[in-house]
Amino acid sequence: MKSALYTRTGDAGQTSLVGGTRVGKDDARLEAYGTIDELNSHLGLLAASRALDRADRATLQEVQRRLFDVGTLLATEPSSRWQPEPLPEAAVEALEAEIDRLDGALPRQRTFILPGGHDDAARAHIARTVARRAERRMVALQHAGTEVDGASMRLVNRLSDYLFALARTINARNRVAELPWSPPEKKA
Repeated sequence: MKSALYTRTGDAGQTSLVGGTRVGKDDARLEAYGTIDELNSHLGLLAASRALDRADRATLQEVQRRLFDVGTLLATEPSSRWQPEPLPEAAVEALEAEIDRLDGALPRQRTFILPGGHDDAARAHIARTVARRAERRMVALQHAGTEVDGASMRLVNRLSDYLFALARTINARNRVAELPWSPPEKKA
């Protein structure tokens, strides 16, 4: 019995968008929603952390659901008969509230911070950089002439801020000192 996991339709380097349009696997749309998928996987790893509280885990899992929505929006061409709903602005507002909650409990940041510290803080920093890359892919898609949902762009942008605040929070909760960046000393 043949598994439903493979179709063999992509063996020549093409795949189908939601509406059935065939595109190369290096298409800007695939770069965008593939990076969203990669980001979602990093969030899944982070959500498995024991360093998170229930609120953090719930936020990450809600964001994961929203990233599936973003991926669907990016994978659906305008000519598709079926069109997904735009991302609700409330999703962005909820993430902003979580940023405010985390950041409000942290000491004021007075310098750049090197990514790292606790293992899970480092994972949050990796996810943060993937979120930034996903945002760049979405902007590139928009510059190539494809309309990108505005709330999706804002969600991915805020997500990198949330992950920065979460990384700092994980370090603080675990009493792991942040590593401040300082410029190299000048040789005399």
